[in-house]
Amino acid sequence: MKIGIDLGGSKIEAILLDRGGEALWRERILTPSGNYDAILRAVAGLIAQAEAVAKAPCSVGIGAPGSPSPVTGLMRNCNSTCLNGRPLQQDLEALLERPLRVANDADCFALAEAVDGAGRNAAVVFGVILGTGTGGGVVAHGRLLKGANAIGGEWGHNPLPVAERAAPACYCGRAGCVETWLSGPGLSADHAAVAGESLDAAAIATRAEAGDAACMDTLARYEARLARGLATVINILDPDVVVLGGGLSNIRRLYANVPRLWGAHIFSDSVRTRLLPNRHGDSGGVLGAARLWDD
Repeated sequence: MKIGIDLGGSKIEAILLDRGGEALWRERILTPSGNYDAILRAVAGLIAQAEAVAKAPCSVGIGAPGSPSPVTGLMRNCNSTCLNGRPLQQDLEALLERPLRVANDADCFALAEAVDGAGRNAAVVFGVILGTGTGGGVVAHGRLLKGANAIGGEWGHNPLPVAERAAPACYCGRAGCVETWLSGPGLSADHAAVAGESLDAAAIATRAEAGDAACMDTLARYEARLARGLATVINILDPDVVVLGGGLSNIRRLYANVPRLWGAHIFSDSVRTRLLPNRHGDSGGVLGAARLWDD
């Protein structure tokens, strides 16, 4: 049996899957904010609870808001900043006295959607997180693409092609990253810059659906940018399916409008790549984490 842990900035979710992939038990707790040692104890406690249900040791996979460096083994690029520079995998392995697998949460999302989600039976799946940040993961022929630098699918810190105004600064130290335009905060910032009012992404989507002209214009700009950003990925990776996750994946108009726009930027006479909403909702990360041992 398999245990998956989704280590998020606000919550930690755990799941126990049987050999057929069915969930036997799951639990969510609040993440101990800013306390690395407390996070280790919380994760270990959830694993102990799961194994009490399983009545046997299980494989453990962990999805984290960042990734271990292949050089140092230390965590990097985590928005839960207390994890950065820490040997998360090594510390948990020492605490639990067994090997673990740790992957980026967007990689886990992509894996879950490729195995039995929206990308099931597709040869190549690009999974995209559009939420507080903008992440991605690649699954090819059922296997997660990790890459030589362990950054496979990290499209969020490429520059957005053809930005229409001054490039926003990104926390990574660069400017104009895809994440600064296409994350939820990026959408809100664009609306504030153009329309002069502060709304979160959910409010913009709701008001656009109700016919608010300014919010409709904001979403039209967002769709054009998302089309350009994904076109770059399609030109390089040529996936069968692009699956959207995160809060912005709930904006239904994206699935009709973005494919209509991305063809102008894709180096092909036709585009058969499908843009699909996720099937697992916010459980994709924890399901994918449990499947990190499937190979």
